[in-house]
Amino acid sequence: MWGEFAAFSVVARGHARGGEAHPIRVLEQALGAGPFAVVMLFISPEVDMARLAGRMEGRFGGAPVIGCSTAGEISAAGYDEGGIVAVGLPAAHFAVDLLPLPDLSALSREGLIGELIRRRQGLARGRGGWAGEFAFVLVDGLSVREDELASALASGLGPVPLFGGSAGDGTRFRQTFVLHGGAVMRNAAVLALVRTACRVRVFSLDHLVPTTRRMVVTGADPARRIVRTINAEPAAQEYARLLGKDPAQLTTFTFAAHPVVVRIGGRHHVRAIQQVAENGDLVFFSAIDEGVVLTLAEPQDMVAHLEREMAALSAEGRPDAIIACDCILRRMEAMEKQRVGAVSAILRDSRVVGFSTYGEQWNSMHVNQTMTGVAIYPPEGFGGAGE
Repeated sequence: MWGEFAAFSVVARGHARGGEAHPIRVLEQALGAGPFAVVMLFISPEVDMARLAGRMEGRFGGAPVIGCSTAGEISAAGYDEGGIVAVGLPAAHFAVDLLPLPDLSALSREGLIGELIRRRQGLARGRGGWAGEFAFVLVDGLSVREDELASALASGLGPVPLFGGSAGDGTRFRQTFVLHGGAVMRNAAVLALVRTACRVRVFSLDHLVPTTRRMVVTGADPARRIVRTINAEPAAQEYARLLGKDPAQLTTFTFAAHPVVVRIGGRHHVRAIQQVAENGDLVFFSAIDEGVVLTLAEPQDMVAHLEREMAALSAEGRPDAIIACDCILRRMEAMEKQRVGAVSAILRDSRVVGFSTYGEQWNSMHVNQTMTGVAIYPPEGFGGAGE
């Protein structure tokens, strides 16, 4: 549990149950005195976000606060739900510059790139002796703007690694929110530029292996991420046929167990299916277009794979904390295969904190069915956490 090493930890963590009468007070006590460069909140859709946001002013020692709604949380127990997970980055080791993007439909790529360059330079001047840096983005998971946003951010960030997650709404797909200070925003994002004395490693992992079974998108509505036909046949019907299933049997569990991938830049990336529309179209979590060749992929053992990947992140010293954006489809697969306990044990032992997403951002890409995040290692000379 986090409490077992809290006294030696660089990154502060806390958790409040959704039924708490005063959840902010609980989280403040868990994080400690600070001061913090930023506090991040990953908030269950079961929590009244507007009521919570109204209590933010002056809390956490006046630290800036960002957050989002989730499709599940990752707490000290591993996979969790129904509560609020908090992460505090202490000002002693981190400097953070926050850039809210309140209207993604009015995003100016050129203006954003210029703003990012200026802000990066400002952080570098202020903390020139700190070599660690990364960018973290939280974005409305129903905005359908994540691909465009990730591409624009990467162009302005240059060599700074980017990761992030799309806000969730459990498995309802109705309303998702991003939090900046006391403002609850939709069709919006917030970017945190982080400079740190800690060594950091941004990563993205998945446990999927492409098969030889391919299909071509022959009819699509790219603006809405909808595929109407595959191989000139109704999309859901053809996808089900390739799996040897009845279209009526297609569920979120099916999509998690039988994802499709596209090959971009020598690497396969998941184009995850969100749901089947009433008319038999397939709705995707990320960009899709006519002419795209999709390849069916099959998952490896997710527990063994996650164990190996977490061990690799500890090969040169154990992270003090890992902040992770973990796709909802990974959680669904763990549930279907009854591996939630085993996955949660690895997440707990690896000091992972974060949330389940409707998609992940990794450098210039909006991706699906990954765990994407940053491993934060204790700064040189900091006692205890790296042991």
